[in-house]
Amino acid sequence: MHKPLGKVLNGERQAVPPVWMMRQAGRYLPEYMAIRKTVGSVLDLCFAPKLAAEVTLQPVRRFGFDAAILFSDILVIPHALGRSVRFATGEGPLLEPLDTPDVMMTLHGAPDDAALSPIYETIRLVKAALPQETTFLGFCGGPWTVATYMVAGRGTPDQAPARLFAYRHPEAFAHLIDVLVEASTGYLIKQLAAGVDAVQIFDTWAGILPPDEFERWCIAPTQRIVAGVRRAVPGARIIGFPRGAGSNLLRYVERLPVDAVGLDWMVDLAFARDAIQSRRPVQGNLDPLALRAGGAALDRSIDAIMAALSGGPLIFNLGHGILPDTPVAHVEQMLKRVRG
Repeated sequence: MHKPLGKVLNGERQAVPPVWMMRQAGRYLPEYMAIRKTVGSVLDLCFAPKLAAEVTLQPVRRFGFDAAILFSDILVIPHALGRSVRFATGEGPLLEPLDTPDVMMTLHGAPDDAALSPIYETIRLVKAALPQETTFLGFCGGPWTVATYMVAGRGTPDQAPARLFAYRHPEAFAHLIDVLVEASTGYLIKQLAAGVDAVQIFDTWAGILPPDEFERWCIAPTQRIVAGVRRAVPGARIIGFPRGAGSNLLRYVERLPVDAVGLDWMVDLAFARDAIQSRRPVQGNLDPLALRAGGAALDRSIDAIMAALSGGPLIFNLGHGILPDTPVAHVEQMLKRVRG
């Protein structure tokens, strides 16, 4: 890829690092909220190609980000596997829980292609409208993270239901992970075929796992996805993001042949430079609350990241998704600081 972000994924340092933000198409933008009011739920918006394409393109038009990320949700995979998924206002996602081994072992098969076809249509629409220099990113959730929602039926503060289930019923839980690995691999392959340039694997809840379980439920399944995608699409560009991985981050980098590693805002910058960026391009890792705060605190945070990481291959990003109440002016301040 000859686009700025693609060059970083090739291992090349850019004088001005490419910039995008996780959840950049979303609730902090008035133009997004105007469209959001016209549809029933987030899931309805994910499956409305013209509207999903429009909200994917909105932040690129407004800010000139170096990447667009597909507007979708990690829980479209459980939906396509026939599980009930809905989004309740103020509550987040609600799923039919997979809370017994017997129920879990009934989960079989590939996801319903018809259920996911609107997403591939969104990709085609975005691809046709995207500036030539802008990288288009697809994504999926890490199997562990998606499984945590499927077991509990909702997000919980420490995802204890899935952790307990994995300890008590490891064979049944491994079956769920196997199904999700197969489904996620096929889903990413089809996103790449539809037109995305690269994909990101969001393992949002990786950081709650102890080392042995991190190896079993985060690293090993992600290895299988990366290998499966590259068998079908040789040279596919893949970013891994194991949020909260802490001391497990080095092992993640050593074991996984991803093209870049996303860093959350808790990662020490000297460690990121010396232990991670010396092995792989990095992406991150501005604290979303620093962006929310703006002013001198935001400038200091940006300057620290640039001082530590801009000497190597860096994609400037947040350490997690942008917060809904972030002022648009603070995003403009960030871009001016990074690019100036």
